[in-house]
Amino acid sequence: MDVLIESAARALAAGDPLGALNHVALRNDAAALALRGIAMAQLGDLPRARALLRGAARAFGPRQAVARARCVVAEAEISLASRELGGADKALDAARATLQAHGDIVNAAHAGHLAARRHLLMGRLDDAERTLAGMAPESLPWASRAIQDLILAGIAMRRQHAQAARIALARAEAAATRAGIPALMAEVRGASEALDAPAARLVGQDGDRPVLLDEVEALLASDTLVVDACRHAMRGVDESISLAGRPVLFAIVRTLAQAWPGDASRDALIADAFRTRYFDETHRARLRVEIGRLRAAIRKLAGISATSHGYVLKPVAGRDVALLAPAAGDVDPEQGALLAFLADGQAWSSSALAMVLGASQRTVQRALEALAEAGKAQSYGQGRARRWMLPPVPGFTTSLLLPVILPGH
Repeated sequence: MDVLIESAARALAAGDPLGALNHVALRNDAAALALRGIAMAQLGDLPRARALLRGAARAFGPRQAVARARCVVAEAEISLASRELGGADKALDAARATLQAHGDIVNAAHAGHLAARRHLLMGRLDDAERTLAGMAPESLPWASRAIQDLILAGIAMRRQHAQAARIALARAEAAATRAGIPALMAEVRGASEALDAPAARLVGQDGDRPVLLDEVEALLASDTLVVDACRHAMRGVDESISLAGRPVLFAIVRTLAQAWPGDASRDALIADAFRTRYFDETHRARLRVEIGRLRAAIRKLAGISATSHGYVLKPVAGRDVALLAPAAGDVDPEQGALLAFLADGQAWSSSALAMVLGASQRTVQRALEALAEAGKAQSYGQGRARRWMLPPVPGFTTSLLLPVILPGH
């Protein structure tokens, strides 16, 4: 490796893309193209970075497998930053295997981190953990250790394990400080601030109050029956029942939980479940049908009894009931999940959002347009190049809104 290439590589490893470009900006050999591509990616010019890396991969040729694999990993990181999440698994896995076979442990670990981050972004927490399994952090440089601990913190936060997240973030902060890379230290600080911000609201008859993730974790570990309006589910210690695809049933159980230990009137239940202020006997008949469906759906966790005034929730074993609502106020679950993903500050395509949400692209587009009309999201570009992001001063979002398989499912 010549002196200029080595100096540029060291500058990139230290988080100094401009310094790297000073060494290789005028060179067009394969190694220089690769380093220029990585530098442009760090500066945020992702299309130019991708073009440079593809040119570098072609220039290296088939005999330089390790160099080509490094270009594949770098391009995969650009795809992740661009939120282009489809079809990268096989190429990234092959590049990782090549790097491991040739003893490039650091870049192989980086490929694994990219795969784990992609799994985390898509709510595949078990897959993210399996990808990280077997990586020995003590064999990696400090920057790689910080990235791995950030991923572990993200997994813990998505599972509402606040203490585990704090431990991982403490390790990440120490490693990032040792690495001395400002962007990495800023990422760790951002994750810590997200963990210390209100994660939800605890709603009762007397009003509501914000709660931190630590309090959410303690609540879910208690005997309390939690009606979770962040994920549209009813959650006990050993059982979770998702009502995300049954909005009428969830509206009823939410109204019952907010009225608990008292009963909710039939008029209030009809208004909340059917979203109407004008109703007649047909609505009352429909309410009875929906109550029957709800009883069958939640029978493992609670029953529902009729009163002269309306209906009352009856948790099994005489448990207490708590209603957990989004910190940002009442939002549609679909919009809440979109806001949570957009909160990472990246520009998303509607196709990528549809992929991570498991919804149709048209459904996601309608929800994004509704958010844009409400001033909660904005877009730029046209057609396939159209991207969505939060306005410059975003509203509060929370990792509790991100879709993930609930315990017990």
